[in-house]
Amino acid sequence: MLPWTALGLALSLRLALARSSAERGPPASAPRGDLMFLLDSSASVSHYEFSRVREFVGQLVAPLPLGTGALRASLVHVGSRPYTEFPFGQHSSGEAAQDAVRASAQRMGDTHTGLALVYAKEQLFAEASGARPGVPKVLVWVTDGGSSDPVGPPMQELKDLGVTVFIVSTGRGNFLELSAAASAPAEKHLHFVDVDDLHIIVQELRGSILDAMRPQQLHATEITSSGFRLAWPPLLTADSGYYVLELVPSAQPGAARRQQLPGNATDWIWAGLDPDTDYDVALVPESNVRLLRPQNLRVRTRPGEAGPGASGPESGAGPAPTQLAALPTPRGGRAGAHRHLPRPAAQPPRELGPSAGLSRRARLPRAVRAAGGREAQRVEVPAGRNCTTLQGLAPGT
Repeated sequence: MLPWTALGLALSLRLALARSSAERGPPASAPRGDLMFLLDSSASVSHYEFSRVREFVGQLVAPLPLGTGALRASLVHVGSRPYTEFPFGQHSSGEAAQDAVRASAQRMGDTHTGLALVYAKEQLFAEASGARPGVPKVLVWVTDGGSSDPVGPPMQELKDLGVTVFIVSTGRGNFLELSAAASAPAEKHLHFVDVDDLHIIVQELRGSILDAMRPQQLHATEITSSGFRLAWPPLLTADSGYYVLELVPSAQPGAARRQQLPGNATDWIWAGLDPDTDYDVALVPESNVRLLRPQNLRVRTRPGEAGPGASGPESGAGPAPTQLAALPTPRGGRAGAHRHLPRPAAQPPRELGPSAGLSRRARLPRAVRAAGGREAQRVEVPAGRNCTTLQGLAPGT
């Protein structure tokens, strides 16, 4: 009798611990992303000012949890030509990165910040150059407020890629121009500080950087004319539920697309979209453990040509989606309600809804019939098109 009692107590304790763990939800994610420091190293900055900025950046980076597969840091100088002091992944600890920052030398020359931003986009933040897809990207630009070339367009391209931009101005600068260059809201991402008072904002700015590395809500990155990547914090686990993503063109509410993803997913790519178009996105966490509210977002694709030849990522990212057992209504009042749902079996990536199973290169048959019920003709229209031309028809029909 005693062994059976002990076994029952052990099982009860194990179930209680499992239930307690599930109720707590997934653990907070460690910061993970690519952090670039862009320093004004030109002749417009005095040697004293550069030394103070160098010390400031060293204080920022020293406590950061750098490491392979986690947070990575890079330092680029602004001068006549951009110069990389160290690339992403070279240093595996904050202390090593701090030593490298302190050992860096001023480059002098002109203040070609725009050129450095183009360099950062093409050489450091590009996947072809080793950048990690799907991880948060942060740029900290420390400047005396001036630049010899335009900053706005290349900075906007970086922000369109999902880069969060912090700006620290140690000079006067143009408030409106710097506000437009920084990520929104400006009061959180733009700092005007005297070079001798930079230490005052170290803790606040470091906390903001780490927050940007831990996304707190649904957001879009890598926006192109034909698609974008969605990312969100880990709200669920693989065992506690699943997500339903809904994508709706703002001007065509009836053309909704839905996708189910497992609970351990934190990103997804929508592809095959129309250019220069607003899309409403809803992320609905479905769980039988706790109630989680849906998250909503509006994303506008970039202008450009869409279609089979358009550049952009293929749909899908992260863990394989699963087949939807009972599709909820993300826009209904009961979305995310506390329900006991069967755990769906794993399936290959599958899109749900009116355009289920369509990829960027899928084709839809469309029938055309002459008046009077005569012979029908069929044409195939690519999924990304909303018009076509019919030829070879009988005159007067």
